[in-house]
Amino acid sequence: MLLSVLMLPLMGLFFFRIYENQLIHQTEAELIGQSAVLAARLGRQIEALPIPDELLGPWVAPSPPGLEFDPRRPILPRLDLAGDALGPRRPEAQPPAVPPSPLYLALGEELAPELVETQKITLAGFRVLDPQGVVIAGREEIGLSLAACEEVKAALQGTFQSVLRLRVSKHEPPPLYSLSRGSRVRVFTAMPVVVRNHVAGVIYASRTPSNVLQHLYIERTKVGLATLCMLALTLVIGLLFHRTLTGPIRELVVRTRAIAKGDRQAIQPLSRHGTQEIAALTQGFLDMAGSLAARSDFMATFAAHVSHELKSPLTAIKGAAELLRDDLDAGPDAMDDAAKRRFLDNIITDTQQLAAIVNRLRELAQAETQPTAGCTSLTQVSAALRAGFPGLRFVLHGDTEQLLAISAENLRIVLAHLADNAVRHGADELVLSVEDKGDWAWVEHAFKPPDGQALRAKNQGDAVLLTVRDNGRGISPNNRDKIFNNFFTTRRTQGGTGMGLSIVRAMLAAHGGSIELLESALGAVFALRIPGGHS
Repeated sequence: MLLSVLMLPLMGLFFFRIYENQLIHQTEAELIGQSAVLAARLGRQIEALPIPDELLGPWVAPSPPGLEFDPRRPILPRLDLAGDALGPRRPEAQPPAVPPSPLYLALGEELAPELVETQKITLAGFRVLDPQGVVIAGREEIGLSLAACEEVKAALQGTFQSVLRLRVSKHEPPPLYSLSRGSRVRVFTAMPVVVRNHVAGVIYASRTPSNVLQHLYIERTKVGLATLCMLALTLVIGLLFHRTLTGPIRELVVRTRAIAKGDRQAIQPLSRHGTQEIAALTQGFLDMAGSLAARSDFMATFAAHVSHELKSPLTAIKGAAELLRDDLDAGPDAMDDAAKRRFLDNIITDTQQLAAIVNRLRELAQAETQPTAGCTSLTQVSAALRAGFPGLRFVLHGDTEQLLAISAENLRIVLAHLADNAVRHGADELVLSVEDKGDWAWVEHAFKPPDGQALRAKNQGDAVLLTVRDNGRGISPNNRDKIFNNFFTTRRTQGGTGMGLSIVRAMLAAHGGSIELLESALGAVFALRIPGGHS
C-alpha cells in the first residue's frame, strides 16, 4: 500500500499528464510572448508603408473604451493535454490563389534575419503570413499558403488561436536530431496582426514542449533528493504502521490462538499497544477472554457444587428405596409400618430438597438473563413485599420515590430473597433506607472487606445506595465471608439451598449494581448499589 502511495507522483506524471501539461502551458506562454513581440514589430512596419486598407485583411471591431487590451491581450495559456483533442499533423503548405503583394514580400525579407536568430535561441518555428495566409517569411515555405490550417483561419478573422497537433505520424519514429523534440505533440499558435482595425497579417509559431523524462533528467539532482526524501518518509511511515498497527495486531492474533488452546497465561496486556484504538480493542478482547475464563471456572466450580448438593439427597433416596425393596423379601424380619413410614418421609424430604435446588438453579439462570430494561422506586414495590410477607413489618426511610434503573419485578425478587432470609433468621422487622450521597461515608466505614478495598459498584457516580437492615439473629463472624458462596447455608436441615444471595448478586450484577454485607451489632445489614433511573 505504501509503495502504491509512493508511485502516485509518477502516476500523476505519466497517466494524468499533470507535469506534462505544465510543460505545454510553459511552451504556449513562450510562443504567445514571442509572437506578441513579432506582431508589434510587423504592425509598426505596415503602418509606416503606404498600404491601402483594401490590401489589408478583414475588418475587426475596435475594443470598447476602457477595454483597449481586449480581446487580444492578455492572452493566457489554455491548452490541456488531457482534455483538448489532439489534431493531426499540420497540413502541407499549398500554392496560393493570389500571389502575395511585393510590399509584404519586402517586409518578410526584412524580418527573416530576426526570425532566424530568434529560432536559434528559442528553438521555435515562425511563419509570417500576409492577410491571405501566404507565407512571406519563414524558411522554405515562402510564397505558399497556410490558409487551410484551422488556427490560421481563426487568426485571419482576428482571433488568437492555439492548438495541439501530432508532431510525427503514429507510424513514424520520432526524430532524434533535436533535443527539444522529446514529445509526440507540438504546440501551434496563430496571432493576428491588427492595423487600423484590419487583420494585416498573422504570426504563426510552433514548438515542441520539453519531454518529461528529459526535463527530469535535467533536474536529476533535485529529483533524486525528492525521491530519497519520499523513500525515507515511506520507510518511517511503514515502521510507524508496523509498530502501532500490524505489530500489536499480530501479537493479539498470537494471543488469541494461545487463549483458544487454553493458555491462561496469555490473558495479560500486550507488550506494545500501538494506537489508542488498538489498545482499547486489545483491552476489550482481554477483558472478554478473562470474563470467559472466569465464567468457565465458575461453571466448573458450580457444576461440582451442584453435583455435590444433588448427590447427598439422591444417595439418601437410593438407600431408603433399597432398604424398602429388600424389606419385601425379609419375611418375619420385615420392618414395621412405623419404620417404613420413616423411610418414606425421608424420601419425600430429600425429594423436596432436590426440587428446591432445581427451582433455585432455574431462578439463578433467570437472574443472569433477566431483561434489564425499566425503572421503578422503592415505594412502588413496597405493597407487593408487604403482601408476600405479612408477618414482617417493613419500614421505609429516605427518598423512597427515587427512581432505580431496575424493573419493579426484578427489584421485588431481590428484596423478597433478603426478606425471606430475614424471616428465616428470626426477624420481624425490615428497614429499607434510600441513603443520601452525603451520608455514604458511614456505609464505607462500616464495610470492612478482607482486601481493604472500598465498597465498589458499576456506575458508582450515578448509583443509588439502598440499605436493607433486619433485627434477626445476624450472621456470625465465621460465616460473613461465605454467605455469597453458592450452596452455602446454615439451614440445610430445614430445607435451605444456599442460593438466595447468589441469585440476588447475579440479578444486581446484570443491572450494573452490587451487594455487600456491612458490619452491624444487631441483625444483618446489606448495602445495595443500584444505578439511578431517569424519568
